[in-house]
Amino acid sequence: MWSRFTSHLYVRIWLAVVATVVVLTFLVAAAWRFTKDPPQLPIREVLVHNVAGEVIGTAQTRPDRKLGEDLEFDVVTKDGQALKLLLPRPKRPPPPPWGRLPFDFGWMLIVVGLAVALGAYPVMRRLTLRLESLQRGVERWGEGDLSARVDTSGSDEVAFLAGRFNHAAERIETLMNSHKSLLANASHELRSPLARIRMGLELMGADITSPQRIEISRSISELDQLIDEILLASRLDARQADAEPFERLDLTGLAAEECSRLNVELSADLGATPDEQTNTGLGIATTGHSLTVQGSPRLLRRLIRNLLENARRYSSGDINLELAQIRKGSEDMAVIKVHDRGPGVPAAQRERIFEPFYRLPGASEREGGVGLGLALVKSISLRHGGTVRCEARPGGGASFIVELPIAGVRRTA
Repeated sequence: MWSRFTSHLYVRIWLAVVATVVVLTFLVAAAWRFTKDPPQLPIREVLVHNVAGEVIGTAQTRPDRKLGEDLEFDVVTKDGQALKLLLPRPKRPPPPPWGRLPFDFGWMLIVVGLAVALGAYPVMRRLTLRLESLQRGVERWGEGDLSARVDTSGSDEVAFLAGRFNHAAERIETLMNSHKSLLANASHELRSPLARIRMGLELMGADITSPQRIEISRSISELDQLIDEILLASRLDARQADAEPFERLDLTGLAAEECSRLNVELSADLGATPDEQTNTGLGIATTGHSLTVQGSPRLLRRLIRNLLENARRYSSGDINLELAQIRKGSEDMAVIKVHDRGPGVPAAQRERIFEPFYRLPGASEREGGVGLGLALVKSISLRHGGTVRCEARPGGGASFIVELPIAGVRRTA
């Protein structure tokens, strides 16, 4: 019965407070006992007796005697004699070591209060430690780590809440995994009917320049691109560490190939002198040594291609890609910047454009794209331990900036 009563957290906190008050009361009483002088009863009258026990005189204390002085009496006997009686006050023994404190009662109370506060801290800390553990687990889960769980030891309300949280987190993780698996499997199964539609279109023998055939071909291409990007996004969300192996690669050459494919200008300033200019073999000159990083060639190629295609989709021209190497804190970073002269991105939308299937207000579906390109750029950047952001380009347009660590990539799996 007692263990069941004290298993409640509020009861334990209440008992801790009550015990603290009781201890404080006893300590204050003890301090008062050791610092207060014992009470003294004043002596007002003395009777003088003879051997036979008869009263032969009386004595009165002096009215001007101060408390703490020796006792002095004026004795008057019955036969008229006047005598003086002096009673020296005995000296008090020295106080014990614990009583010789250089503080008065106020300072003693402060010391006792500090002692009680220090004594109660471990008790209260132990009661709230599991609450902090629960808070950290909820924060991890809220940041996207759906596998985060909290300790369920104990039998009070905190343990019950931790158990319910773990149960809810497990259900949500299972539902999310099922959703991702369903999306990936459905996208994979769409490949076969899409291929049959494409083959049927070719066998129809219709004029390849007809608007209807051009429109159908464009729709099939968009659907094929959508399926491909959904499959890639599903693999990235599933954290498949072995799906895209990492290796050391030349980021400069990879960017040059993509820029050459889309006829985009590339500039790479990697900290060398103009005399150290090198040629990529694709007609694009760079300055300095090649920028080598460790990552997935397929994912990084997709990252650069999506940035360039997004810039070409919303800009009529003046698109360029810039590579640079910077020092950020104690780490070397590879920076990929794609600049365009499009309408730009409003400041309030620069975070949301990296969400899956999000389009800027007023964007037309006929401009191309399925709404997953920039979302994949963000996922790939995070997979390589980097970041991506959108900024306004001076003179109009937008700049997409990706930063990736060069040495010892913090691969997120």
